[in-house]
Amino acid sequence: MASSHSSSPVPQGSSSDVFFKKEVDPAKHIRPVQSLPDVCPKEPTGDSNSLCVAPSLVTDQHRWTIYHSKVNLPAALNDPRLAKRESDFFTKTWGLDFVDTEVIPSFYLPQISKEHFTVYQQEISQREKIHERCKNICPPKDTFDRTLLHTHDKSRTDLEQVPKIFMKPDFALDDSLTFNSVLPWSHFNTAGGKGNRDAASSKLLQEKLSHYLDIVEVNIAHQISLRSEAFFHAMTSQHELQDYLKKTSQAVKMLRDKIAQIDKVMCEGSLHILRLALTRNNCVKVYNKLKLMATVHQTQPTVQVLLSTSEFVGALDLIATTQEVLQQELQGIHSFRHLGSQLCELEKLIDKMMIAEFSAYSHSDLNRPLEDDCQILEEERLVSLVFGLLKQRKLNFLEIYSEEMIITAKNIIKQCVINKVSKIEEIDTDVVMKLADQMRMLNFPQWFDLLKDIFSKFTIFLQRVKATLNIIHSVVLSVLDKNQRTRELEEISQQKNAAKDNSLDTEVAYLIHEGMFISDAFSESELTSVAIDTTSQRNASPNSEPCSSDSVSEPECTTDSSSSKEQTSSSATPGCVDIVVNEDMKLTDLELGKLANNIQELLFSASDICHDRAVKFLISRAKDGFLEKLNSTEFITLSRLMETFILDTEQICGRKSMSLLGALQSQANKFVNRFHEERKTKLSLLLDNERWKQADVPAEFQDLVDSISDGKIALPEKKSGATGERKPAEVLIVEGQQYAVVGTVLLLIRIILEYCQCVDNIPSVTTDMLTRLSDLLKYFNSRSCQLVLGAGALQVVGLKTITTKNLALSSRCLQLIVHYIPVIRAHFEARLQPKQYSMLRHFDHITKDYHDHIAEISAKLVAIMDSLFDKLLSKYEVKAPVPSACFRNICKQMAKMHEAIFDLLPEEQTQMLFLRINASYKLHLKKQLSHLNVINDGGPQNGLVTADVAFYTGNLQALKGLKDLDLNMAEIWEQKR
Repeated sequence: MASSHSSSPVPQGSSSDVFFKKEVDPAKHIRPVQSLPDVCPKEPTGDSNSLCVAPSLVTDQHRWTIYHSKVNLPAALNDPRLAKRESDFFTKTWGLDFVDTEVIPSFYLPQISKEHFTVYQQEISQREKIHERCKNICPPKDTFDRTLLHTHDKSRTDLEQVPKIFMKPDFALDDSLTFNSVLPWSHFNTAGGKGNRDAASSKLLQEKLSHYLDIVEVNIAHQISLRSEAFFHAMTSQHELQDYLKKTSQAVKMLRDKIAQIDKVMCEGSLHILRLALTRNNCVKVYNKLKLMATVHQTQPTVQVLLSTSEFVGALDLIATTQEVLQQELQGIHSFRHLGSQLCELEKLIDKMMIAEFSAYSHSDLNRPLEDDCQILEEERLVSLVFGLLKQRKLNFLEIYSEEMIITAKNIIKQCVINKVSKIEEIDTDVVMKLADQMRMLNFPQWFDLLKDIFSKFTIFLQRVKATLNIIHSVVLSVLDKNQRTRELEEISQQKNAAKDNSLDTEVAYLIHEGMFISDAFSESELTSVAIDTTSQRNASPNSEPCSSDSVSEPECTTDSSSSKEQTSSSATPGCVDIVVNEDMKLTDLELGKLANNIQELLFSASDICHDRAVKFLISRAKDGFLEKLNSTEFITLSRLMETFILDTEQICGRKSMSLLGALQSQANKFVNRFHEERKTKLSLLLDNERWKQADVPAEFQDLVDSISDGKIALPEKKSGATGERKPAEVLIVEGQQYAVVGTVLLLIRIILEYCQCVDNIPSVTTDMLTRLSDLLKYFNSRSCQLVLGAGALQVVGLKTITTKNLALSSRCLQLIVHYIPVIRAHFEARLQPKQYSMLRHFDHITKDYHDHIAEISAKLVAIMDSLFDKLLSKYEVKAPVPSACFRNICKQMAKMHEAIFDLLPEEQTQMLFLRINASYKLHLKKQLSHLNVINDGGPQNGLVTADVAFYTGNLQALKGLKDLDLNMAEIWEQKR
């Protein structure tokens, strides 16, 4: 037996290697003949394919191996180009400067000596003896002679005669294909006259099969003869093994008898006590399990009782606790196999009930009478519902509340319209069926009261929504805060457990050092600390279990309370309702934070809903152009009401809604367009009918101007009694200056004040009003220029001519407007944003245009006199009488000019104008004297001219306001060369 397990001799590379058989994996290479195990191989076994794989001198002598290499390793590593041939191969890569250094032995590698191999030599020596004994029993293969090779080739040739089908390992005659291949049916067909030939074929087949059998038997006998010595050696080893087994069996029997005696004397009693203790513990566990089962059995009735009182959170906690007990404590109990699915269905039912309950609560809360002072309806019920929905992750309850808000906002407007229409007798509801048509029949005061009522109801509605959402928001924040505190407690608990593990490791090391058994030390400490550890874990861990299946120290552990596995904390809502926060909230901090943001967005959405409904209400009323037909007072009142509502909602919700503000801006733009077009049309009509004559100034216009002087740009209140007693004045007094104006300018000033007051009343239209007022002022400037300077009034009004008085009056009117432009600019600048100051440049352009217009009028007056001087002085002759007729006409025209403008223009402007006229006069006179060759030589002609000039100067300075006028008449004479 020992020899059969010994390793085969290693081939020595001689001619006998041909008989060495390589091991072939039977799973990869299927042999047709299953030979006996090669216990002591002397000849090759197997088929021809396996022989082809074996080593052969004939086939292997031409195969290249590493032994055919003609270059040794030193020759391959030496560089023939180097001078130092004695150097090692490092110089090839590292250069000639490489220097060998002594390698310091590593401190981490042990010193190997012969003693390290003693154990291996002792183990291998026994195997070597067995191997030598095998070599003696089975001679090496190289001792075979050529006869054995010849015999092997002969047996191999005989085996090749046997068909391969008989050599298959899965050969079986019960297989139809195999059977037909071995015994073809064609040889047994006896039909017709072929019987004798078939019989001969059958006999031939039988002889062939017998021949195959003989060949196989001869080969088997040959193989057995080759291994006869191995068989005899195996039999001898078998007898020795039987002797060894007999002795071993006797030793085992003696040992068992001794163990049985020891067990009876020392262990049987103690083990019986342990079995009784274990039985007692099992009975206690069974008792506790039965009590737990009895408690779980009452879960469904208890849940029904809780649901009847709308205690959804308690019912959900009880279901969660029961499911956890079923999964951990009562897993595998056959009687409770359907209870888990029933509880799941009951939980789904509770989800539906909570959603339906929250929907009903939202409807009742938002649709209760708005006159009720109570802000929150059934706060405890709301808190319970929100906790239940959060526990079940039903976060879509905010969508339910949002839909209910939309419906309630619609109903508020509808109910307000119905109440208002029902109080008005003029509206026949039987004739006008649609509510919108009935609403359109209201006049502005009635409709304004209706809108005010709607806004007040919306304000109360938003306050209620805010109070309800604050409760929900406080619940969410309480859960979020509890989650954070629980996480902190878990971190502290983990740190304590890590410190406890470190101390335990230190204690274990100490016990090992002292030589005590660790199990004994633990058994002593665990008995005293197991109850304390269990209690502390249940108090500290939020996921602690209600009871343990392995616990014996708590026989009264039950699940009567749904909060047995939960830590709770209390906080208070704004309504002073205590909130009990459960640990079993499945929401993450991210989800809770997102939910809190959604609650805030829902409050913003409530404001947007109210504003959107108000916008639709305004659009419905504005279909017939009702809002566009409002006068300034009515629209300003409406605008202030809407702005007040916008500010109230912004204060409640914390964000300004833009829909109603946009609608107000749109209506304001339409109002501004209509406001501007009406006033521009009015100004155009006034200018087209203006005859450019000085108008009396009524007392109300003087009061209007006086109010502007006080720094208030606003239309003063009408004083009917006092104004009627005061007579109109000839001129308008502005800051001590007198302005002779036409009636159009008085109305233009009032129109300008209306623009400024509209900006005060509707600040959102400031920029638009500034543009429109600039357009109005430009229109007045251009139109008055066309009518006066352009003489358009001749065709429009029917004036015969444009007189100097018309021109002077037009200039004074323009000066009055220019005087108020800085005041108007300051008024708008105080109401514009800093980024809008660039729009004030319109007033600078207007001021420049007005000054240019005034300069053109002055130039026109000078041009009139200039043409008169040119006409009269061109006929001037230096002769008697003195003063001449020419100078008399000139003085007469100068007096008319002075009479026309002196009462209209200030004295300074009159003097400046006559200085310019005098300069024109001197130019023409100098030109005429030069033409007549009259020089300042003291002669008769010079005397006549001097007398005429003195007459002109005396008459001009005699005019009112021109006494101190420096005429400088010496300039009429040319300088002597």
